[in-house]
Amino acid sequence: MKEEKVYIKNGNLVIEGLFYKSSKEKGVVICHPHSLMGGSMYNNVVETVQEAFAAGNMSTLRFNFRGVGGSTGTYEEGIGEQKDIIAVCEYLKNTGISELFFAGYSFGAWVGSKIIGAKDNPFSFVICVSPPIDYFNFEWDDLKNKIDLFVCGDRDQFCTWDILSSKARKINSLLEKVSGADHFYMGKEEELAGIMRKHITKKT
Repeated sequence: MKEEKVYIKNGNLVIEGLFYKSSKEKGVVICHPHSLMGGSMYNNVVETVQEAFAAGNMSTLRFNFRGVGGSTGTYEEGIGEQKDIIAVCEYLKNTGISELFFAGYSFGAWVGSKIIGAKDNPFSFVICVSPPIDYFNFEWDDLKNKIDLFVCGDRDQFCTWDILSSKARKINSLLEKVSGADHFYMGKEEELAGIMRKHITKKT
C-alpha cells in the first residue's frame, strides 16, 4: 500500500499530502489533529484511519493543514484550514473521483464539520473520530443527518462521552466506543481500525 507524495495548489499556498490511489470512484479526505499541538498527517490515528479506508479499497488523501510540515502558510484558527479541505476535495475530483468521503480526527473533525454543515456539503459519508466538543463549538443543528459515525474513547479528555452520546442521538448519528481509550488512542489503534473497517465495508 504505497502512498504518493503530492503537492496541491491552494490559492497562493501549497498543501502537502499523501495520496493512495485505489478506487477510481471513491476517495476519502483525512484530516489531522490540532496544528499547534503537534498534529500532522503522520499522527497515529490519522495513519490508522488511512489504513482502514485503504483496506476497504478506497483511494485516500491525508494532508497537512497550512503551516504544518511541507504545507505553506500559517495556522488560521480553522478558517483557512477549511479552504485547505476544499482544495484537497478539488484535487481528488480532478483525478476522476466522483464520490467523496470524509474522516476527521480531533481538530480535523471540527474543521471538517464547518464544511459538512454547509448547504453544499461535498461528502456522501462522514466519520468523526474524537471530536473535541469540550474545546470547540460545534454547530449541531447544521449537522443533523450529515455525520454517519462518531468514534470516541470513554476516557477522552476533550470529548465527554455522555455529551457526545446525547449530541449523536440529536443529529441521528451512530456512535461507537473504544473502551479504555483516551483522546490519543495509544495502544488502541487496532480496536479503532476494526470499528472503522466494519462501517467502511458497508460502503464498498
